[in-house]
Amino acid sequence: MASSTRQRRETILAKAFELGHVVVRDLAGELAVSEATVRRDLHSLAAEGRVELTHGGAFVARNGDFSFRSKAMRNVEAKRIIGRLAAELVRDGEQVFLDSGTTCFEMAPHLRRKRGLQAIVNAVRIAEELDAPGLSVIVLGGQYRPDRMDTVGPMATAALDQLRGYRAFIGTDGLGMDFGLTAGDIESAHLYRLAVRNSREAILLADHSKFRAPSLYRIVEWDAISRVVTDVQPPAEWGEFFRARDIEVICPPGPPSLPES
Repeated sequence: MASSTRQRRETILAKAFELGHVVVRDLAGELAVSEATVRRDLHSLAAEGRVELTHGGAFVARNGDFSFRSKAMRNVEAKRIIGRLAAELVRDGEQVFLDSGTTCFEMAPHLRRKRGLQAIVNAVRIAEELDAPGLSVIVLGGQYRPDRMDTVGPMATAALDQLRGYRAFIGTDGLGMDFGLTAGDIESAHLYRLAVRNSREAILLADHSKFRAPSLYRIVEWDAISRVVTDVQPPAEWGEFFRARDIEVICPPGPPSLPES
């Protein structure tokens, strides 16, 4: 599939997740393509079970489990920016841990160009994306979660506990100044806490939406993090927070993503 076609269909699916329902005429105008092209895209997405067609449009399929896919469709461009910036921190011959989230997934296409890289992952999808000459991938075993396409549990943590010397790239479901990095489920929080503890450096990947509030389960506190990679300048209060803790912020230049609270 051509890159432009794939990106257009990702955009259509993102709209479907955001709005619940999309209309052929509206999509054609927004994407600057013909209605016939949009219909072909919708029929292709329907054949994959990702949308259900209606007269003049489509909506997200009721029976599919889209946990990973739905997350991947949120803040797509922000995650691509973060993935590129984070991958630039990785040198040839390094060892890295990548969590199973959709933001770390955006690092993978850029890491394929590295030489002698060793990657530790708990996500099948990232392992597949890192299938390239010269790359070594360690996939943690454990309980497989089909909705997230990753592994967790005692077997995954036992395997991870045998590894050291890597740099950990960790995403988050939300952030709190007084609580740290968080995850929406306890299994992920436990595994990534161990990944950070065993690493020589831990780098947080977080798009602008994650600065609004923490999720339920703490991964680690801020003293475990050395750098934050994000898509826009954090709000002023967060910038001051990171400077006070000597945490480096890596992002494109620009205005803060959110107003001060």
